[in-house]
Amino acid sequence: MKILQANAGALTDSEVIDFFRSRGATSDPMGCIGAVAKPECKVFDYLTNSPTCNQKKEAISGFINRCEKFKLAKAEILNIINVRPSNEAQIYPLIESIDERFHRDEAEGTSEVGDLVNLVVEVLFPPPKSEDEASGEEETI
Repeated sequence: MKILQANAGALTDSEVIDFFRSRGATSDPMGCIGAVAKPECKVFDYLTNSPTCNQKKEAISGFINRCEKFKLAKAEILNIINVRPSNEAQIYPLIESIDERFHRDEAEGTSEVGDLVNLVVEVLFPPPKSEDEASGEEETI
């Protein structure tokens, strides 16, 4: 792989996963030996268990295009893509001065923050289900 432009910008977690895969990283610890360095294997394992591990380039591009109306900084967009917040409480720490920049219409019961969360949920793929969710088992206390 050849670097065309060094430090061209920050990468999403999904792009980092794709980069490690192109270098031979796998989820199998034995398959990773020799292909990439041990710290890279650990980062790859962490990212493949993150909420954004199954994001596609098309979904990310679509999200970036559709969130232009919110006038977000590049770092804010990157954080939203990497965290994939699914409610307003999760998105508040990702956007600087959110209460000043995003308006809420009490009369109609709508908010720009809610619209942004709905866009995230609609466009970005949901995180993979945990093993407990996939098997349908619930813990009882």
